[in-house]
Amino acid sequence: MKCPFCNSADTKVLDKRDSEDYSVTRRRRECLKCEKRFTTYERVEDLNLMVIKKNGDRQQFDRQKLRSGITKSCEKRPISQEQIEELINNIEVTLRTEETTEISSPKIGEIVMQKLKKLDKISYIRFASVYREFADLESFEKELDKLLKKRK
Repeated sequence: MKCPFCNSADTKVLDKRDSEDYSVTRRRRECLKCEKRFTTYERVEDLNLMVIKKNGDRQQFDRQKLRSGITKSCEKRPISQEQIEELINNIEVTLRTEETTEISSPKIGEIVMQKLKKLDKISYIRFASVYREFADLESFEKELDKLLKKRK
């Protein structure tokens, strides 16, 4: 594994952990040249998931696109990159357990919101406001009211 800091191939594994469902192996590594540490994730290469967009277009599932949306909604929140990565892994496992390899983007959005709601309510509201395209303050207030009612 190449060091992302100095591109040296001389690295050693300091710690190895499997996820709860054994779908991902996390390795903490150290570069023997520059002595900086970094984390790698190993997962089995599965069948390609296809996302069916709202307009009917199909495109390959992209973890980076999912990560980008979730990371934006979690900005300036007390959520670590490790928690975000775990959330993304969990979402991907959920998608791969579906009966089909073609999944609609609204279904993916609902799964993301469900899991974000458990992690952080503010991040959930941020994601929902973009995903559900809140057009006005009233639609935003309705979503907040739903959250507050469930809390009581």
